[in-house]
Amino acid sequence: MSNLINEIQRRRTFAIISHPDAGKTTLTEKLLLFGGAIHVAGAVKSNKIRKSATSDWMEIEKQRGISVATSVMGFDYENYRINILDTPGHKDFAEDTYRTLTAVDSVIIVVDIAKGVEEQTRKLTEVCRMRKTPVMIFVNKMDRDGADPFDLLDELEQELKINVCPTSWPIGMGRHFKGVYNIYEEKLDLYAPGKQLITESVRFNNINSPELEKNLGEHEAEKLRTDLELIEGIYPALKTTNTTKELHRYLCGDLAPVFFGSALNNFGVKELLDCFIRIAPSPKPVQAVERTVIPNVDPFSGFIFKMHANMDPNHRSCIAFLKICSGKFERSAGYRHIRLDKTMKFNQATAFMAQKKETVDEAFAGDIIGLPDTGNFKIGDTITAGETLHFKGLPSFSPETFKYIENADPMKAKQLAKGIEQLMDEGVAQLFKNLHSGRKIIGTVGQLQFEVIHYRLLHEYGANCRWEPLNLYKACWIESDSEKALENFKKRKYQYIAKDREGRDMFLAESSHILRMAQQDFEEIKFHFTSEF
Repeated sequence: MSNLINEIQRRRTFAIISHPDAGKTTLTEKLLLFGGAIHVAGAVKSNKIRKSATSDWMEIEKQRGISVATSVMGFDYENYRINILDTPGHKDFAEDTYRTLTAVDSVIIVVDIAKGVEEQTRKLTEVCRMRKTPVMIFVNKMDRDGADPFDLLDELEQELKINVCPTSWPIGMGRHFKGVYNIYEEKLDLYAPGKQLITESVRFNNINSPELEKNLGEHEAEKLRTDLELIEGIYPALKTTNTTKELHRYLCGDLAPVFFGSALNNFGVKELLDCFIRIAPSPKPVQAVERTVIPNVDPFSGFIFKMHANMDPNHRSCIAFLKICSGKFERSAGYRHIRLDKTMKFNQATAFMAQKKETVDEAFAGDIIGLPDTGNFKIGDTITAGETLHFKGLPSFSPETFKYIENADPMKAKQLAKGIEQLMDEGVAQLFKNLHSGRKIIGTVGQLQFEVIHYRLLHEYGANCRWEPLNLYKACWIESDSEKALENFKKRKYQYIAKDREGRDMFLAESSHILRMAQQDFEEIKFHFTSEF
């Protein structure tokens, strides 16, 4: 039992989130580098990939220089087991990111010093705030010119609606960037341009020591002292010596430690990681419909939060990503699939390093493992040691962009059907069938998804699709306590009624006015904009 508790307490499972191009994937690479998980980091520059980033392994990601799917990577660092989920930053893939946030215990937000808080960062932080997920902020690209650090702290507080606490502080920026003062550990880390590591680290118990001038020069030393005095007067202090109150606020999602650095130049990343492993939460209790599940007390349980088709295109393999919520997973043990109410054994469960997988014999609460799928799993499924549990909070959102999908190659109808089925299982796009015309409709939250689906169907399944325009405002799920009222609505709106893959009724509204009128005219009908009802 004590071994189980120790294993779970050393787990740190977190997501890295940001607006596109803030440096999220680069930061992930450098964290992996420190953990010894990789030996050379891939540089993602101007969409030309020389060595592709480890976490961006899909062909389309390499071509476009963006992340389009959440990657999972696990490694050991200083006796801690780190599980990183690198999420897509682009808004068209936000649904993948929202679901990923249900599977992590904490979050690191990456902010570009020059661009400050951007739209996607704001939205994702809101999700963290609703879930009371602890967040840390890494202000990236300090080797470039950007906002004044104090102005940026104000912007972070106002835009993200969270209290901040500087845990390191930059000395200059851009061409004049000299390093950071690590407030958490009270030491100075000096930066040498062009060298991709911390060149010198000087410990300071007394910031007023003349040693500071020797390292920084008179002007910078004086400015640093003034800045630190100002920080002490304005912001809470998070230090290794005295952190109880601030630590509690961080764990409650009320206080965000802020680090400064340059992920590309490997600077400030180790400070972030060293502080993170010490203060970030180990796996937390998870609320199921039936009760609260305690990670280190209860027997094995977990939920599927993500599906991925074609992890290995040679074998057309689908993988279900399982977040373990409690207890210990053991290979070949019999576990209960709650929705299907059947016992299953998993002999080929895998741990991840992006696309690379290795078979695991055991895994613990906080870990994320891959289960090979032959059509048994859906997003939101619960697997337990036997108890009936249902983990909630994994909705599908009503799409905002729609197109008819047609087969462009009649000889490949089978491949197209299989490709659509597996890609829809991933949950980033949705398939509907219009009852009036019988035509298939794909709905997504953004235009880029259609490009990704077309590309993957062609390159992973050998099937070619054709998109045809469809002018729709919203597709929403409908239900009613009155069977008669529902049938009446469906008759009246027959050409706008569709079924989703689960056979649930949907209303296809052509405009916000039509939707509003339908809601007014048919009061007995409930209109749902997420599938979780």
